[in-house]
Amino acid sequence: MKPIDWSSTSAAPLRGELVVPGDKSVSHRAVMLAALADGVSRIDGFLEGEDTRATAAAFARMGVRIETPSPSCRRVHGVGLHGLRAPDGPIDCGNAGTGMRLLAGVLAGQRFDTVLTGDASLSRRPMGRVIEPLARMGASIQAQAGGLPPLHIAGGRALHGALQVLPVASAQVKSAVLLAGLYAEGETEVREVHPTRDYTERMLAAFGWPVAFGEGWARLSGGHRLCAADVRVPADFSSAAFFLVAASLVPGSELLLRAVGLNPRRTGLLTALRLMGADIAEERRREEGEEAVADLRVRHAPLRGIDLPVGLVPDMIDELPVFFIAAAAAAGTTRVTGAAELRVKESDRIATMAVGLAALGVAVEERPDGAIVHGGPIGGGRIDSHGDHRVAMSFAVAGLVAGGAVTIGDCANVATSFPGFVELANGCGFALSTQPD
Repeated sequence: MKPIDWSSTSAAPLRGELVVPGDKSVSHRAVMLAALADGVSRIDGFLEGEDTRATAAAFARMGVRIETPSPSCRRVHGVGLHGLRAPDGPIDCGNAGTGMRLLAGVLAGQRFDTVLTGDASLSRRPMGRVIEPLARMGASIQAQAGGLPPLHIAGGRALHGALQVLPVASAQVKSAVLLAGLYAEGETEVREVHPTRDYTERMLAAFGWPVAFGEGWARLSGGHRLCAADVRVPADFSSAAFFLVAASLVPGSELLLRAVGLNPRRTGLLTALRLMGADIAEERRREEGEEAVADLRVRHAPLRGIDLPVGLVPDMIDELPVFFIAAAAAAGTTRVTGAAELRVKESDRIATMAVGLAALGVAVEERPDGAIVHGGPIGGGRIDSHGDHRVAMSFAVAGLVAGGAVTIGDCANVATSFPGFVELANGCGFALSTQPD
């Protein structure tokens, strides 16, 4: 991937109506379950990002015919639960941590061996938390020292259902266990220390698999089948988050974000921003498929620092980088705790955000599980995103209210989750330019 730098500078009020790309989490799960279903499924709103394309390509390598009738649309000719074929070599998950973890659950129940690899960033992300519960179900998965990829998954293992009490809240680990449970004898149940997003449970139900779930638990049994379904993917809340914060910060701004997914386990940032004084209204709230969606209208409002309730953290873990930008521009001090999960994302997001904010003159105190951010003027400067797409887009938002240009290094990986971000951002008033590294 060719390195790209960005430069973000102060902007006039942000205006317009936006449709951000489809939800990445839903897109991953939709193509997986469609591949394992009996019959032909149609997915509309599929995210055309590198992560989700890598997941689709993985199933194509295993004999699933996937057609693209038009952009953001997929027709998946499912092969049934036991119809996958051995790939002709390792499966490259690219930068997709979600793809690798969920695939581990599916592949643990196959008859054939597989190897999952990833790019340099993914190869630094520990997979022990997903390997361990799958091993308790009878899976055999070998990793490198520290639980790092590549993952070598042995086929032909007899999986058995189990009660899994997950010590750290993780929708990806929960989903991997449930997907392995499709192939297991008996009942598989997952209990969480904090409820996480329930996309997998909802989508399993949409594809006809009997599943019971509620706040912090999910349960299913093996021995059933998935039936083809049509899926409409909502706009990705994590992608909308950058515009929610940007319009809140830039005086005179008003943006309308269309058909944004509002899964209750995903929208902690909405609550957090409103606690800070943000003006964000939900319009035309409705159900599309198995998910709640609404149009979000955000207007500029002065923000104030808060002690972020720790209970919100799991429901905004992907949005915390841009939340740190909101905190930096707010009046007063913001404290974030209980976010140690950020240490093992595409980068160490606590360290990367703290170093970046300090480079822009923001007073920030890094903590093992979060940070204390003292709001005030944001200056110009250069930061390194460390190839982390959410860090790059967050500092693009910071540039809108900075005293000088904010140059952001290593932004090419934004294409993994938000292709077309620069064009969409500039279309509503950002002043964002790109240049080769």
